[in-house]
Amino acid sequence: MTKLKLTRVGTSTGAVLPKEMLARLKVEKGDTLYAIETQEGYLLTPYDPSIAEQLEAGREFMKEYRDTFKALAK
Repeated sequence: MTKLKLTRVGTSTGAVLPKEMLARLKVEKGDTLYAIETQEGYLLTPYDPSIAEQLEAGREFMKEYRDTFKALAK
C-alpha cells in the first residue's frame, strides 16, 4: 500500500505521487492519468479508456471483414 499526500494546488487539491509509483505507471511530469470509477473505488491509469473502446471496435470490424482484409493484403 502506498500513501498519497494531498496538497493545495491553486484553488484545487492535488496528490503527490512517489517516484516509484510514477515509474511503475510509466508516466512522468506532464503526462495524463485517467481516474476510472470502479466498484472498489478509483483506478488510476495512463491509458485512455475511450481509446481502448475504439481499438476493440476496430478488432471486431477486422474480424467481421477478415476475408476482405486477407484479399487486400495480397
